[in-house]
Amino acid sequence: MKKPKMIIFDYGHTLLYEPDFDFLRGEKEVYQYIIKNPKQFSVEEINQFSTELFRKSDVCREQGFELHEWQMLRLQYEYLGIELGISYSEAEKVLWNHISKGACMPFVEELLDCLKENGIRSAVISNIGWSGDALTERINRLLPDNQFECVIASSEYGIRKPNPMIFELALQKANLQPRDVWYCGDNIKADVYGARNVGIFPVFYEEETIENPCSVQNEGLEIDFEHLHIHSWREMINILDKLI
Repeated sequence: MKKPKMIIFDYGHTLLYEPDFDFLRGEKEVYQYIIKNPKQFSVEEINQFSTELFRKSDVCREQGFELHEWQMLRLQYEYLGIELGISYSEAEKVLWNHISKGACMPFVEELLDCLKENGIRSAVISNIGWSGDALTERINRLLPDNQFECVIASSEYGIRKPNPMIFELALQKANLQPRDVWYCGDNIKADVYGARNVGIFPVFYEEETIENPCSVQNEGLEIDFEHLHIHSWREMINILDKLI
């Protein structure tokens, strides 16, 4: 094992997580910006419609495609005949910031400091419907000292991990070969298999002190190839210290 030139991270439950997640709270905040609501939908009715719409779009995600949050908001509000006094890009940020403010995974700031001190570049690839702008803004707010060279949101490209193209896109942006890069994430299929399939060294990050509602997706999946399996970013720091 050699020191990587770059480490790319997943977003959710890898860099950050979203405690006290409450979609209705977010909808209530956006509701204040409604300027036309001819059918007088309540915020609870709008939230229920949004929930059902997201569930119906599961088929897209299951097939490896991503819908952008602005598309979802446009469909939701225009279908209901509702007009907002702010743009969909603004509504997205109001919605997400009130659903959950977000929080850092344990010791992630120490890890990013370690990378910075040792000249290891970093980036992000996330399967996420929120826009790249909103994702970048959230990461920069919660991890203000990060040095991520790019933040790739699947919503901006229409495809999701483990599609190899999204990993190859990051490699092209970094001008690096797969053998020089590690990828860290908490999802075996999307992150570990996805990275390995393009020749990137995979790191399976299984932090267990913070509840991860997506961990069920890992059940029954095995990793029968070279990788790292860690439970804390301090483990990663210790590993990197031995390679530097």
